Amino acid sequence: MVKLIGGRAASAIVGLLMLAISSSANAQAAVSTAASLATPAVATFQVQPAQSVTARLPTSMATEAAWLYKSGWPLYALVDKYATNAALDGQTACLATAVYFEARGESVEGQMAVARVVMNRAASGRYPPDWCSVVKQPAQFSFVRHGEFPQAQTDSDAWRKAEAIAELAAANIVPSIDPDVLWYHATYVAPSWGHRLSMVEKIGAHIFYRA
Repeated sequence: MVKLIGGRAASAIVGLLMLAISSSANAQAAVSTAASLATPAVATFQVQPAQSVTARLPTSMATEAAWLYKSGWPLYALVDKYATNAALDGQTACLATAVYFEARGESVEGQMAVARVVMNRAASGRYPPDWCSVVKQPAQFSFVRHGEFPQAQTDSDAWRKAEAIAELAAANIVPSIDPDVLWYHATYVAPSWGHRLSMVEKIGAHIFYRA
């Protein structure tokens, strides 16, 4: 009787041990599975280069314009759409002023290129770090007098287009000249510094250069 009980007890103990081992293995497997599910997926993406100036543009305008450009709208159509004489922040207003006085008689591509030179200078580390300071830097833009802008005709189509160009340039929506293009001059002058630089292209009445 004692032997029978002992044998049954031993069998029970062995069974309990096997059950414990099995439960432990299942628990470890569950933990391992949970850990693998909890590992976050790594998404890869390309970061766009930061601008040196943050312009406060309406998010809806920038998003819509980017979508329209990707859908095939040319630059002139975007300029016509956004030439609304909307209020601009200070930096974008300086950009529009440079476009207006330097290139208002040019094509929209030529006006965009002028805007990009201002932006490129501010981002280059070789010129002042914001658009207003770039435009007002002494002896750089001939329309500036003693650090002051002349009065633009703000009710004109030329001004509304300059504003639209500045907004589109600030939003980096339409490709233009390369970031290292920092200089230009009118085709009817021949400054001495032009011979020390590399000509990039001629757009309308302006010739653009890089170092």
